[in-house]
Amino acid sequence: MADASQIVPDEEPTARIGLRLASWYAIVFVITSLAIVLLTYRLLEASLTERDRELVVSTLREYSQRYAAGGLSSLADAVEIEQRSGRQERLFVRVVRGRSETLFLSAPYAWDDFDVNRLTGLDGLEQILSESGAARLEVASARFADGTLLQVGKSSEIREGLLSRYRTVLAIVSLVIVAVSLAGGAIVTRSTLAPIRQLIAAVRGIIRTGRLDARVAVRPDQDAIDELSVLFNEMLDRITTLIRGMEHALDNVAHDLRTPMTRLRGVAERALQSDDAQVHREALVTSLEESERILAMLETLMDISEAETGTMHLEVADVSVADIVSDVVDLYENVAEDKQIEVSTEVEAGLTVLADSRRLRQVLANLVDNAIKYTPSGGRVSLGAHRDGSMVRFDIADTGVGIAPHDLPHIWDRLYRGDQSRAERGLGLGLSLVRAIVAAHRGTVDVVAEPGRGSTFIVRLPVPDTITHV
Repeated sequence: MADASQIVPDEEPTARIGLRLASWYAIVFVITSLAIVLLTYRLLEASLTERDRELVVSTLREYSQRYAAGGLSSLADAVEIEQRSGRQERLFVRVVRGRSETLFLSAPYAWDDFDVNRLTGLDGLEQILSESGAARLEVASARFADGTLLQVGKSSEIREGLLSRYRTVLAIVSLVIVAVSLAGGAIVTRSTLAPIRQLIAAVRGIIRTGRLDARVAVRPDQDAIDELSVLFNEMLDRITTLIRGMEHALDNVAHDLRTPMTRLRGVAERALQSDDAQVHREALVTSLEESERILAMLETLMDISEAETGTMHLEVADVSVADIVSDVVDLYENVAEDKQIEVSTEVEAGLTVLADSRRLRQVLANLVDNAIKYTPSGGRVSLGAHRDGSMVRFDIADTGVGIAPHDLPHIWDRLYRGDQSRAERGLGLGLSLVRAIVAAHRGTVDVVAEPGRGSTFIVRLPVPDTITHV
């Protein structure tokens, strides 16, 4: 939909709601991201701890088998081979007899900070802190039948260092997440609230200026807010159409009532200037006729305006075309007989149309009335109806005077009367009303005419299964 004017959004009304939305977005995003980061850290910590413990336990099992098979010398050889191969970091290995007699000890010099005498040798995994408290020594023990105790342990220093570096990285990542969430929340909120700001600006512009040509831009990828903008624009279009229709109707009324009101005033002035009772009586009769003519004109003009602006109330239902045609023919049967005009009908059996029966009868009556009015004595008027694809087609044909080519483009205009119709009494609103009512039923009306050879008016209305109720 094209914009009739450029909307300059006023951001003040949406600033608070935008701040709230951005804050909530940032809070939810940060909490979710930090929860994921914390979970990742805990999983890494648990994985590294489990790896160290499995290394200690598996090494203890291997060394226990070595000691049981070859004694202390075999164990010492195995430890030396592992240290030289460099396949794994150095472990704490100790063989103790009794409580304090150390038979074998292998430990890095850097581990002097640990007081290994605090180890109890109980089953399971023991932990002792270094004197500085910066690391832990995790030790698993195995006791042999001769009373000796084999202990294998590993320091958590390397693991703690790795986790410390990982925490530093996570802290930096967390700060980035907070910054991104704040910026992303602001950007997303601003983009989301843009249509609302434009709506506010459009409404303010309408209130301040009274102009209805403002429209809100709609993005190609429409969401719920864009749908609101579309509905708002359609509402403005509808209001604009109604107001223009009212203005047009008022202009027509003001213009078209000038002649009958002037005539009515002239009749009243002449009556006042005469003392003859008969003149007064004739003036009253003429005034009554002119009043009825004015009322009929006003009523017809209002009907046309309602139909053209889409506010005409239509009580639509499935209407039998044969019954409507029969009613209209019965209405004009006497008029046709008086003018010696033959009226014939040809209606397809079982034909129905979804319409307001009173308004459809009004359309056909206007067309039949015109056909009889402009057909000389001895002529013919025919009224037919049949199915034409998804439409019901009505043909109202006559053998009358026809319509001049220069009059054809204007016959649907309000109060237009061609050369052939000036001799007949009328308002010049019948065909305008016909077209407006047919359009309100989502149908069409056309005419085929030739001077001296008659006219055929063609009305097409949707059948019941192709129209929604109005």
